[in-house]
Amino acid sequence: MNGQTMYDRLFGADAHTLVADGLFLHGTARIGTQEVAVIGTLDHAAIDVSIALRIAEAVLHVVRDDAADGKPPRPIVFMADTQGQALSRHEELLGLNGYFAHIVRCVDLARRQGHRLLTVISGEAVSGGFLAYGLMADRICALPKSQVRVMDLRAMSRVTKISLERLEELAKQSPVFAPGAENYWRMGGIHELWSEDDDWSACLAAALGKVASSDDRAAIGLERGGRLLAAPTAQLVANP
Repeated sequence: MNGQTMYDRLFGADAHTLVADGLFLHGTARIGTQEVAVIGTLDHAAIDVSIALRIAEAVLHVVRDDAADGKPPRPIVFMADTQGQALSRHEELLGLNGYFAHIVRCVDLARRQGHRLLTVISGEAVSGGFLAYGLMADRICALPKSQVRVMDLRAMSRVTKISLERLEELAKQSPVFAPGAENYWRMGGIHELWSEDDDWSACLAAALGKVASSDDRAAIGLERGGRLLAAPTAQLVANP
């Protein structure tokens, strides 16, 4: 599915003005009668310093423009399609982790200024590239065939020195070890999984209406049986 077809299904034909500038996506759209800002990446982008700065800048522009106009803060829809952080010595020497932290601070600023934050995973959502902006949203939805993971099992095997066969066995027992949108749904990391038969525009409008400022993902993971200790542990810390 090309980008235009996907955006038409999400927002409705002629209801969005999105600009793809290389691997960076930005623009505005309408969800029902409400205008939203759209920021993200496409084509499995590897997030480097340049793209990180553009994401952060776009978020700050939305916050600044809405405050200057005196209008209610617009929701921000993040379109996440990233293979993760750019893997190069050059990016590491530039301090890519610091740029990711800058995105996180900008997204947190937007939340505190009243912008509702919603992520739609449209392709890959991998590692730091996803953590820096997509996973920061208050509600996360995944389109069909989305690939979500922190680390591929083969890479995990090389790092941990645990055999791939053993990791595959563990992945069948616990979603914490397993890649895939379904496993992240079980852990509460993704709120909604959409199918090809769904009306994506209606799903998007409903999801935006469910955005909450409180983070309930640990409780959802417990309810779905994919993350059994996070919520009870948080309760013990909050109420010793």
